[in-house]
Parts: sequence; structure tokens; C-alpha cells
Amino acid sequence: MEIAENGGDADTQEEHDNQVHPAQHVVRQAHDELRQLLQQRTDVVRRIGTVKKTIAGLAALFGESVMSDGVQEMINPRPQGRRAGLTRTCRALLMEADRPLTARELCERLQARDADLLVRNKDPLAAVTTILNRLAAYGETQRVSGGWKWVEEPPSKE
Repeated sequence: MEIAENGGDADTQEEHDNQVHPAQHVVRQAHDELRQLLQQRTDVVRRIGTVKKTIAGLAALFGESVMSDGVQEMINPRPQGRRAGLTRTCRALLMEADRPLTARELCERLQARDADLLVRNKDPLAAVTTILNRLAAYGETQRVSGGWKWVEEPPSKE
């Protein structure tokens, strides 16, 4: 039954408005699952950063001899064909930093680590700032007085 634009049957209009397409339910469920998985990924990335930083700190304190080759490879992987990208290197530099870094300082450290990463960018500072803001949106970094810092642990959900 068609619903008239003006003066249509109120019951018919209400039934039409309350009808939910079956696909909408599936999309809503998929969206909820995606949101949960993205949160889990963020939590896992933060935890990985914390554990890597802990291991690196222990190695600095007691010497790298306390780490097996497998642990060293996980902490400082050797490039295998493809080198790390700009975002991944920004993450690593923030994890390694002993204090918050400004975007400019991060650019300088990127330049020192791998100058080729910044060569393709017209405005490296803008590229790094964009990455920092994106990592903050993921919950991986936080803007603080003095720059940006890696988020060690996710905030308590209690």
C-alpha cells in the first residue's frame, strides 16, 4: 500500500517508519564488532609498546646480553626487504623517548634515523603532525605539555 504524502493513514505511516531493513541489523552488528576490534587493537598496540619499552629498559640497565637473539629481533627487527614506514618509525621513536617530543624534535629524530623517510614529503613537519594526531585518535599518543608522548597503558575502563 502506498503512503500518501499528505493526509496518509497514520497507522500505515507509523508501520512504515518502524520497519527496519534486515540488512540494517547485520550492518549494526558488524559496526559494533568493528568498534570492539579496533579498541582491542589499540589496547594491544599500547601493551606491545609498554612491553618493548620495558625490555629495552632492562637491556639498557643490565646489558643486551640478558636478551636472547629472538628477543633482540622482536625489539629491534632487521629490515627484511621493505623498510619501516613513516608512521611505524614515529611510533618507535615515541616509544623510545624518555620524555615528550615536539613534532619538530620527532622530525629531527626521523631525519637522524632514516632521512629517506622524509624526502618524499613536501612538508615533513605537517606530515609528522598529521601522524601524531592520527595516533592520538587511536589512543596511542597523547599531547602533553612539552609535546607528544607514547601512551604506556590504556586508561582503566572501570
